[in-house]
Amino acid sequence: MDLILTQPRGFCAGVVRAIDVVEQALARHGAPVYVLHEIVHNPHVLEDLRAKGAIFVEDLEQVPAGAVTIFSAHGVARAVVGRAGQRKLRVIDATCPLVTKVHRQARRFHRQGYEVIIVGHAGHVEVEGTCGQLEDRVHVVGTVAEVARLDIDRSARVAYVTQTTLSLDDTRDVITALERRFPGIEGPGVDNICYATQNRQTAVRNLAPRLDLLLVVGARNSSNSNRLREVGAQGGVRSHLIEHAGQLDPAWLEGISAIGVTAGASTPERLVQEVVSRLREYGVSHVEEMDGEREDIVFPLPAPVRPAVPGASLPGKV
Repeated sequence: MDLILTQPRGFCAGVVRAIDVVEQALARHGAPVYVLHEIVHNPHVLEDLRAKGAIFVEDLEQVPAGAVTIFSAHGVARAVVGRAGQRKLRVIDATCPLVTKVHRQARRFHRQGYEVIIVGHAGHVEVEGTCGQLEDRVHVVGTVAEVARLDIDRSARVAYVTQTTLSLDDTRDVITALERRFPGIEGPGVDNICYATQNRQTAVRNLAPRLDLLLVVGARNSSNSNRLREVGAQGGVRSHLIEHAGQLDPAWLEGISAIGVTAGASTPERLVQEVVSRLREYGVSHVEEMDGEREDIVFPLPAPVRPAVPGASLPGKV
């Protein structure tokens, strides 16, 4: 069997930044630091950070007053920011800059009087955070069928934004349905879908014709990892989402000659390499890495954990 690794795969700039935020906060303040929601959607990353002193919570009431508190990469509602201020929590915001961009777009459309539609998965933590930027006139749709059920007056001005980790093809279908129902609707097209999500989906789409089997290494609750599996399946390839090498079923390899492996944007490379090692045990004789988009984007850390500039003067010093 031959194995082809997609390029790009694994960590994106937003995930690297979010993990760095937690590690820098621990280095500066010591353990524990509290993180609202999973910093990124990968249990192995979370376990590594727990071992270093991070405590993950689902509600701010679980955080002691005045404690160092980190908002996850997926963003939070404005009401959450307000509650954190009331409890005098020392907040460090690890929201991905691309999610923050969507928040700004949604607020701008709302200020201009639009009904705002969020294209995304209802209940996903990122969508909840974007909904929470607005007080009213906000709707969530995830499918073409849901567009038809929107309760919006035909005379209303309508705009949309999208979740950053959606399937490109599915999102285009939903946007087309929105444009048909609301001629003149404003929105960013698929530009809100983050570069990393687009690049990883494109890599899978390009590789699919060469494959008999696609393995996506990622968490079950990772939106972008689930979308990669869907893209592979839509390309006619038998596709499985696995969280680690132990979930690989040897029966999947019967009659297979070409296997592709990719990874969601919150998946550490070590998990990919463990899958590669297991596949070698099962008979893979050749491993190659496809040509693909090389990502060199780096997002700066938020000010509270940004490293000091070497040689810079301290406050009050010259």
